[in-house]
Amino acid sequence: MLSRVPEDRVRAVNRGPVQAGRGFVLYWMIAARRTRWSFALQRAVDWACELGKPLVVLEALRCGYPWASDRLHRFVLDGMSEHARALARSPAFYYPYVEPRPGAGQGLLAALAGHACVVVTDEFPGFFLPHMVAAAGRILERVALLEQVDGNGLYPLAATDRVFTTAASFRRHLQKELPRQLAVMPEAEPLKRLRRARVGQAQIPAAILKRWPSPPADALAGEDPGFLSGLPIDHDVAPAPIPGGARAAEVALTRFLELGLPRYGDARNQPGEIVTSQLSPYLHFGQISTHEIFARVMEREDWSPARLADRPTGSREGWWGASGEAEGFLDEIVTWRELGYNMAAKRADYDRYESLPAWARATLEDHLGDERAQVYDLAAFEHAQTHDALWNAAQRQLVREGRIHNYMRMLWGKKILEWTRTPRDALRVMIELNNKYALDGRDPNSYSGIFWCLGRYDRPWGPERAIFGKVRYMSSENTARKVRVADYLRKYAV
Repeated sequence: MLSRVPEDRVRAVNRGPVQAGRGFVLYWMIAARRTRWSFALQRAVDWACELGKPLVVLEALRCGYPWASDRLHRFVLDGMSEHARALARSPAFYYPYVEPRPGAGQGLLAALAGHACVVVTDEFPGFFLPHMVAAAGRILERVALLEQVDGNGLYPLAATDRVFTTAASFRRHLQKELPRQLAVMPEAEPLKRLRRARVGQAQIPAAILKRWPSPPADALAGEDPGFLSGLPIDHDVAPAPIPGGARAAEVALTRFLELGLPRYGDARNQPGEIVTSQLSPYLHFGQISTHEIFARVMEREDWSPARLADRPTGSREGWWGASGEAEGFLDEIVTWRELGYNMAAKRADYDRYESLPAWARATLEDHLGDERAQVYDLAAFEHAQTHDALWNAAQRQLVREGRIHNYMRMLWGKKILEWTRTPRDALRVMIELNNKYALDGRDPNSYSGIFWCLGRYDRPWGPERAIFGKVRYMSSENTARKVRVADYLRKYAV
């Protein structure tokens, strides 16, 4: 029986039947857009081997999602092009579909599911994906079983019902619970097992392929400029200079391990230097796995679980038994990243003002009437037209590259709070700009950063200030004293 993927990572979305007599197992790839280190793909392979059936991998890209643009589409299409080439040599049938107009893809999943023994998909606790999967579960209720598999992080989302409100409390919990989770990692190459099973190739009905045709290879690869420009998406947000896909993610990881991680402890906050991993876009689109990143970091450390501390300490360093730079990075990619996923998975209002801690809302609302020296509208923010050169540089980096340096993103959000009429206005501006331009926008971890600017995961700070109240304050002047900004200012001056 199926047993390779841990039970707390698998959830039945509906009560549909397993149709063992049908032609193939269907993996609906929606969040873990990769073929390595994927619990969801591994589960689909488990089903294919169990039932002796071929595997179909459906990777679809809608055009009607919020903030759909050339930037976000191109990043996903890079990965799809890579999959089309790689899976052409595998026993799985890869079916890419790019919606030419909103709603054109409606019915594709149900049509394929009607020929599938079982359908497996990814769990992702944010953006429109939970609603989409829930709706699919209802549609497929009488058609086939739909399972959802969590490969979001080292700690399964379903392993606790608790919503953690601070990194310290979550860190203590992880240090108690993670050791047993680390004992079960996803397979690095799950499709190799499918090849050994000799299940054959799936046959997709011609009527389905005709109604929902896959794009040509040159369109996926970006060699046909008319393909992207012909889609009904925002063409004003240009593709970022960062390529998408698992191969680019691997290159970024290798570069970080060789050049960034050795300096991570003392230089990660320097905006003029490339020391951070720059993996967040690939993590957001599922083109690389936290498990693989963890494995590569610990391989560099020559680490084994025997080096874990005897008991949870709650400390940011020391528990893993690794170098200081590795432990600092693990605190970011495990503690802080998965803290945001915990919130998104447990609270439907994770992206709304009301989810802020009571103390933060109270102090911000106590200062609603405070005079603002500057107030900017969305357009002024978007076009970097403020009086502050350092803030403008951060916004230009976001628009140009699809990212902001980690330290500068904190300042970026704090100043938006200071220069809008209300905290609710500030939140709307931050969400709009981040989700529109950032490759890692729309992600639970990205929302953590935005809401941290308003007090989430933080504590009250003194002295109490105008506008901010007891919410932590940051200024461009203090930032320039703490970190080196001259090169950053020159790079993003215009």
